[in-house]
Amino acid sequence: MKKTNAVRLVEKLGINVDVSEYPVDESDLSAVSVAGRLGIAGESIFKTLVVRSDKGEILLACILGDRELDLKALARASGNKKVEMVHMKEIQTLTGYIRGGVSPLGTKKNYPLFIDNSIMDQPSIYVSAGKRGLQMVIAPENLLKASMGRFCSIVSEK
Repeated sequence: MKKTNAVRLVEKLGINVDVSEYPVDESDLSAVSVAGRLGIAGESIFKTLVVRSDKGEILLACILGDRELDLKALARASGNKKVEMVHMKEIQTLTGYIRGGVSPLGTKKNYPLFIDNSIMDQPSIYVSAGKRGLQMVIAPENLLKASMGRFCSIVSEK
């Protein structure tokens, strides 16, 4: 397996991660579908979303795979009036990753990362390793350490 920028970053920091491969279904790249292909519980997988603030700043949001990002909550947490999802066509240019393979780590630039508080409910979580078909298992505190992210409440209530 070829190492991705995300995996290299955590290894450089001395953080142990396991990397799991899964078969990619181009017709369904959702985190919930990935969890099913990995044979893991849905509450163990987190997705990374790319957003832009009203000031033009790019932000990353890491949330539970079956949840929706609360844009207003993220705007408040990031000190912005408004944020919106980045168009799919821009994701690779901004992050170096393609849709379905965006990792919260190892992006082209070090964008601020906002991690939903629900991550703390898990001893370890799955996040993209920076490539479709590749997930890494990491402890929440190690994700925080590697990303210098920030915990906050940024998901919509069901």
